[in-house]
Amino acid sequence: MATENADLLKAARESLKDKWGLAIGTFLVYTLIMCSFGAMQKVGLASLLVAGPMALGAAIFSLTLSRGQDARLEQLFDGFKFFTNALITYLLTVLYVILWTLLLIVPGIIAALSYSMVFYILADNPTLKPQEILDQSKKMTDGYKWKLFYLCLHFFLLALLCVLTLGIGFLWLIPYVHITMAKFYDDLKNNQIPQRESRG
Repeated sequence: MATENADLLKAARESLKDKWGLAIGTFLVYTLIMCSFGAMQKVGLASLLVAGPMALGAAIFSLTLSRGQDARLEQLFDGFKFFTNALITYLLTVLYVILWTLLLIVPGIIAALSYSMVFYILADNPTLKPQEILDQSKKMTDGYKWKLFYLCLHFFLLALLCVLTLGIGFLWLIPYVHITMAKFYDDLKNNQIPQRESRG
């Protein structure tokens, strides 16, 4: 049975204990890099090229810290070791979400939730083909989209509070989101999939 969101949030805070400095610094670097590429209109293509590997690096760092292992800032750039897979996975994810969003907002939200685990899956299975990663994310989130939606809603409300702090609160919120999502992924991986296999 899947762990309650409140317990996942608590587990994320426990993993971040004594690691807040590292997490804040790492995701600050991540955010600055992504914002820098995003702000430079002349390198729009470059922004697309780095987005996938950087997202994979963020997932690798998040899972490492979440699992109580030796997390390091330089793990942000480990995604470039699997550049092609990360790039194609990112492009396919964005494409599918956009296509579903063109139909209606709700299908777009559902698609975003369905593919929310792709970079955590890729972090654990860097040789999987991109379409296999997307399919696995869809299966993993099947039946858990509402649970994930409520978790995202919780973070959205926290984000509104961060706005009141002139954005300073985002320094803590962004790592909190990433580590909680890593907890969510591991919870599905360790509990949901074995149960499904046993029923098969």
